[in-house]
Amino acid sequence: MNTRGKATAAAAAGVLVTITTLTAGAPPASATAPGVTHEENPRVPAGAAWTEAYFPSSDGSGVELHADVLRPAHLPARARTPVIVSVGPYFAHAGQTGPEGWDRVGPSARFQDFVDGAGLMARGYTFVMVDLRGFGGSTGCLDWVGPGEQADVRAAVEWSAAQPWSTGRVGMYGKSYDAVTGLVGNNLRLPSLKAVVAQEPVWNMYNYLFSNKVPRPNVTGTPQAYNSIATMPPMDGDSDRYKANAQYETAHPACLSDNITNNNNPDLRSAYWRARDLAARAAGTGTPLFVTQGFIEPNTKPEDMESYLDHHRGRERGWLGQWEHVRGNDTDAQGRLLQGRAGWFDEVMRFYDQYLRGTRPSTADPAYAVEDSLGQWRAQPTWPVVTTSYDVRLAAGAYQDDGGGPAAATSAPSGRWDMEHAPPPEPLSATERNAARQSVAGARGSAANSYWTWSTPAAEKLRLTGTPAIRLTASTAGNVMVRLWDLAPDGRATMFDENVALLERAGTIAFDLKSADWTFDRGHRLGVQIGTIVSGGWLDVPSGDTIRVSGARLSLDLLGAGADVPTQGDRSPYLDRYLAAYTTVIGDVVPGSFPLRLSRR
Repeated sequence: MNTRGKATAAAAAGVLVTITTLTAGAPPASATAPGVTHEENPRVPAGAAWTEAYFPSSDGSGVELHADVLRPAHLPARARTPVIVSVGPYFAHAGQTGPEGWDRVGPSARFQDFVDGAGLMARGYTFVMVDLRGFGGSTGCLDWVGPGEQADVRAAVEWSAAQPWSTGRVGMYGKSYDAVTGLVGNNLRLPSLKAVVAQEPVWNMYNYLFSNKVPRPNVTGTPQAYNSIATMPPMDGDSDRYKANAQYETAHPACLSDNITNNNNPDLRSAYWRARDLAARAAGTGTPLFVTQGFIEPNTKPEDMESYLDHHRGRERGWLGQWEHVRGNDTDAQGRLLQGRAGWFDEVMRFYDQYLRGTRPSTADPAYAVEDSLGQWRAQPTWPVVTTSYDVRLAAGAYQDDGGGPAAATSAPSGRWDMEHAPPPEPLSATERNAARQSVAGARGSAANSYWTWSTPAAEKLRLTGTPAIRLTASTAGNVMVRLWDLAPDGRATMFDENVALLERAGTIAFDLKSADWTFDRGHRLGVQIGTIVSGGWLDVPSGDTIRVSGARLSLDLLGAGADVPTQGDRSPYLDRYLAAYTTVIGDVVPGSFPLRLSRR
């Protein structure tokens, strides 16, 4: 604590001004930062000097963490700079998720796009990549963002703040798993952590493997994937210390078996999962936070996102829209930005400069830039912005919990994936399309495997935003799936939100769907489908029973589209692929029983 306090005090005393002066010109070569340069090893980013470091985790467990440090090569060895840290499982010298065929040891290229694209070294920033316990050159048992890995995040930030070349002001940067560790950093309330950039994170670790006690198909495959990453062999050229640490999981097989066992517990109320509920643990936190999230993202889905942001009390920035698991700067083969919005690195560095250097931004970026389901971008002061909130009374009905019956797909995706490499979503299956076409029969209470409630047509263009929530009473145990559909006047319907739950007994259950931002044009209707789980996105066990539903209510947040403040951004390419996969024709439906409208005050 004393060391960190001194580092922070040094920054407050005016060291940042000195850094600005130092970056203006290169000092004599004898005074420059120690380490290996790009000219000596092409794996090192241009303009950087690479060194390695080891330090203990913060929980007193004896775990030793490894870090690769990239310092501006033109600065003196002890020139103090702000530090950006990434903490995760993907920084092994041999490769991110497996050996990548490197012929010499060097720092991970995982975020070289950021180092180069943002000009970190020329700007006078230090970039630190820290291996979580059990990965790369760190010892200890991998921990799926539990207390051990949270202790690693604390250690990484505090170590970076306390170094003689640090101003004591630290930011975090990541995407996917190392975006999750950024959320952890915020939750830890670290005085030296001044800004977090988290792209496509998981907001509650339970949701990546289960949905309300229903396992996802990757429930075993994902732990196995991370076991494989943790046991990746070191490179021949790695130091003896790195090699010894890298073999920790292999020498302690209980780490691997525990990772499988612990992550196959469906009880979201257990102490194991409560420790990994990042949204709940964000209550009252205040680190400035810049996030990205795809609403139709097939991998790290927007579940508990609104809860996390509601609990967070600090400054927020966000890019939210209709994309898959991609970074803000990623492009496709045609050069189109996959998130659709230009200027990712410029905007990120304005954010870091503001909070790590105290530099007033020269450009006024919107707090939130949001792409809706029509591919149109708007600026908002926060997310969500809500015009109208109300509960919808849904029809009573019944469905056969048959998992889709004999026509259902017999196999789900293999499920062996990590957060970086999930398989793409499958289009609606024949079973799912058939269930959609049963809308009229289902609404009349037949024993089909789902039934429906429909809204009246929207009288004006509006958006369903925020996080819809369902509450219903079931007559017996089984499974339930709730899906939301956008029905056009010509009978084409697009499924845009869903979630499932295990019905452990007869009685009332309530759960959230995914967060959404979906636009309904005038004349479109909202359809709410309740029934058996017909999607391959879960490993459910159908009960075979007829389940009668009563007292069902859907909570909605709506936003008017008339007062949009446009901001730059193009239609994200994934949106058209999603619409093609999740749209079907269902024909005529029963009259609407609830309004889809904005209240006028």
